[in-house]
Amino acid sequence: MTSPAHDLPVRPVTEPEIPDWIRALNTGFLRTPTVDEAELADRSGYLDPPRTLAAFDNGRCVATFRSFPQEVTAVGGTPVPADAITSVTVTATHRRRGLLSRMMTQDLVAAKERGDVVATLIAAEYRIYGRYGFGPATTATQWEIDVQRAGLDPRWSAPENGGRIDLVDGEDVRKLGPELHERLRRSQPGAITRDDRWWQVHTGVLSLTRAPWTEPFYAVYRAPDGEVEGLAAYVCDDTWTDAKQPLDTATVKGLIATTPAAERALWHYLCSIDWVTKVKSGWRSPDDLLPHFLPDPRAATITTQADWLWVRILDVVRAMEARSYEGEGALVLEVTDGAGLAGGRYRLTASAQGASCVPTTESAELTLDVRELGSLWLGDVSVPRLVALGQVREERAGAARVADALLRTSRRPWCPDIF
Repeated sequence: MTSPAHDLPVRPVTEPEIPDWIRALNTGFLRTPTVDEAELADRSGYLDPPRTLAAFDNGRCVATFRSFPQEVTAVGGTPVPADAITSVTVTATHRRRGLLSRMMTQDLVAAKERGDVVATLIAAEYRIYGRYGFGPATTATQWEIDVQRAGLDPRWSAPENGGRIDLVDGEDVRKLGPELHERLRRSQPGAITRDDRWWQVHTGVLSLTRAPWTEPFYAVYRAPDGEVEGLAAYVCDDTWTDAKQPLDTATVKGLIATTPAAERALWHYLCSIDWVTKVKSGWRSPDDLLPHFLPDPRAATITTQADWLWVRILDVVRAMEARSYEGEGALVLEVTDGAGLAGGRYRLTASAQGASCVPTTESAELTLDVRELGSLWLGDVSVPRLVALGQVREERAGAARVADALLRTSRRPWCPDIF
């Protein structure tokens, strides 16, 4: 007999309960509801039981939740401590009973006490997380390139600027990739940390049993001085027509670059591989330069565009002071927060030299929920647009324009990773 939801214990798992937690996770994600030794060994190696929550009914795990430490890059390049949330499930027999709310509240309160500035997640379903104060803060886009239409010189064989592209193996990627990614992360708002396990998983050292491993090709771009400035991982299918014509597709699993020259060279390389007639870009920034690296930008067609990284502000003062501002001005914000974690009235004073954000009793000029502040924090969302949608209230005429000039960025934020 199922117990009432308020009677079900929600708490961190113990080590002996990890197999049951994994089974519930697989059940919630509609994967085979079993746990094999390989998956148990893999997950046990990185799960932090105090931050791995569960709900139990008669000893059976029926809801899962996990968080882990992360850094997310604020506008301007400052790394901000974040509470990264993942592995959220509620078994179908126990949905709509408040279990997720209890797990989320427990985790966010702990994150606030730890001193995390924000919480982050990638939302599988759009309508769930706004009620917990999360707002979509970055967007990701996928392109499909018609190579024959792109107009690149079919004789292209090397970057024009004296750089070079080399194919390497996974061991090389584990040596070169982390430092390259750190350079990118320092300059890319919305980028997040990658630990050693990330590189092991994405080079096949650790194999996830639910996703059979296919070894990709790895292409490294080196600048004329020999410095590594770009890395692409891709796989190719093996498609032929009945007329013995190869029509292969190269699918990019990941591409990072610290300079436009490196990015251009890697896309040109991918579009020059013999037999490849189509390139799928994988998830990219919505204002990625990719289409305009091609003589005919129309050859790159958007196939998917969707919200990506969601942000929940836990400390308004530290979050607003951590980021940089391209404009100059001052604004009084009334931030509402139903969870009581970050609400209040704050005066933001910002310029290119820095910012201060302090509690104030002055009259509010703009009123918004903490979820809208999370969407605005990385500079990708229009304040007047949120006002028009009724999600932000302008208390003083012109305040939305001032806020937009302060908060928006010239390049859009991007999170290259999923977690």
